[in-house]
Amino acid sequence: MELRLLRAFAVVVETGSFTAAADRLHVTQPTISKAIKQLEDDMGQPLILRGSRPLRLTDVGQVVFHHAGEILRASAQLDAAVADVASLARGELRIGAPPLGPRLFVQRIVAFSRRYPGVELKFLEDGSRTIEAGLLNGELELGGLLAPIDTSVFERRTLVEDHLGLLAPAQSRWARREAVSLTELAEEPFILFSPAFMLNERITDACRHCGFEPQVVGRSGQIGFIIELVRSGVGIALLPESELAGLEQPGIATTALIDPVIPWQIDLAWPKGGYLSHAARAWLALDET
Repeated sequence: MELRLLRAFAVVVETGSFTAAADRLHVTQPTISKAIKQLEDDMGQPLILRGSRPLRLTDVGQVVFHHAGEILRASAQLDAAVADVASLARGELRIGAPPLGPRLFVQRIVAFSRRYPGVELKFLEDGSRTIEAGLLNGELELGGLLAPIDTSVFERRTLVEDHLGLLAPAQSRWARREAVSLTELAEEPFILFSPAFMLNERITDACRHCGFEPQVVGRSGQIGFIIELVRSGVGIALLPESELAGLEQPGIATTALIDPVIPWQIDLAWPKGGYLSHAARAWLALDET
């Protein structure tokens, strides 16, 4: 059933006349007559008693007219909802945010929310493996991934280029050093990240390249918890320098990590060739304004 046919039928019934219906819909009377005939053919039943004055409906016509209003209202509401989403008056945007870099999104969240207050932002905070899976299965539209990423699968924009630094207990011997080489940390207990974090492999590979296997005493995906474990003397942690900058808290110390420098780059990624919603395109456009 075509909506235009149903709309023509409803207007004929409401106005009580084919001529009046044609005037309201700004078409010719023959066009209305053809629409009613086509609708009756689709239904397989007559809807209007021909020759009746005033216009009268058959039993089937009464049923169709009863439901026509609901169908046409639902269609209008659907059109309005689609228009709202297209104009970003409402909707949602699902983004994967790495816990190691929430500050990367804060300014964008503020700018986006001010511009599109009707769009709800939903964040998944997890490691790159989980975010990558969410992007590929459609759970997420955009996500922060640890670089390098597979550019045959994802489009990307660099959010931040950084490297790792050392977080150690304030009473440790590293607290008084300006820089520490990774080899010097061979005997230290390491606090690494949850398994979903690809950064674990980056750290482990760097340690192996320096000739040792890191002694892992704990894992967490929460920066605050990692800081507390270090403060309590459980072990040391390697975190991005940008996360350590300004981290002046009692019980902990930060030191530059050298030889080797372990890079930490986060890219904003989305599936290559995939559909991007109006909200996702608006988020990407923030960097262009």
